Amino acid sequence: MVDSIPIRTLNDGLQVPTIGYGTAQLKGHACVHSIQSAIEIGYRLIDSAFNYENEGAVGEAVRRSSTPREQLRITSKLPGRHHAYNKAVETIQESLLRTGLDYFDLYLVHWPNPKQGLFVEAWQALIDAKRWGLVRSIGVSNFLPEHLDQIINETGVTPSLNQIELHPYFSQEEQRAYDKKLGIVTQSWSPLGRLRSDSVFHDQLFDDIAESYGKTKAQIILRWQIQLENLPLVRSSNVSRQQDNLALFDFELDNPTMDAINRLTRENGRIDNQNPNEYEEF
Repeated sequence: MVDSIPIRTLNDGLQVPTIGYGTAQLKGHACVHSIQSAIEIGYRLIDSAFNYENEGAVGEAVRRSSTPREQLRITSKLPGRHHAYNKAVETIQESLLRTGLDYFDLYLVHWPNPKQGLFVEAWQALIDAKRWGLVRSIGVSNFLPEHLDQIINETGVTPSLNQIELHPYFSQEEQRAYDKKLGIVTQSWSPLGRLRSDSVFHDQLFDDIAESYGKTKAQIILRWQIQLENLPLVRSSNVSRQQDNLALFDFELDNPTMDAINRLTRENGRIDNQNPNEYEEF
């Protein structure tokens, strides 16, 4: 499946696959085994974070893998409580020590935490970490246009990627357009929403589309993500679902289908009401 996954080139030249494997809520040996399975199946971008408390498991999975390190793209993220410059630098170093890796391919500021007012310091720490060779590419997560403008205006450096909540009930059209205008790739967390009673998976539209295309509902939603030029992050420990979530590149949704999914978006579609102007991640 590896050869079938298209590659995107970020604004700093780093090449990344159009779909990645997320590790939120995975820990310990179960996390190691899930990542090993994902890499064996064909995933090459593995997403973690300091606050996921699984960077050690990510590093161990990389070491156990037969896939050369240079073919993988490993991401981690800076927590909100460590936005002050010196703390941010130490945290990036600590993240690498936890993984046992020599560098990260991507490192992101996890949330802007604007009430603290330190995200520009955090961004400067990432800029320097890249200059020192600790990180190959730097980006942000959950940044709104005003946050992007501030870090770019104050440092002169544009993020390569913005990882945001993005699913059919919250398609983030304006944010995607803003990212694109700045040359920033949009990456989707929770691209399938959450599997609960109000999930998109219970929307009849996806039953109908899946039946029409002979695909699973997850494959339909992930294909929609890719055709919007997003990079979705999927998470499953089930080998069969890991495989299904990569089988996205032998079909294409037509325009009426894309339009029908686009119409599902809601103004208040955030899963847990985590508005980046209000939500504080520590």
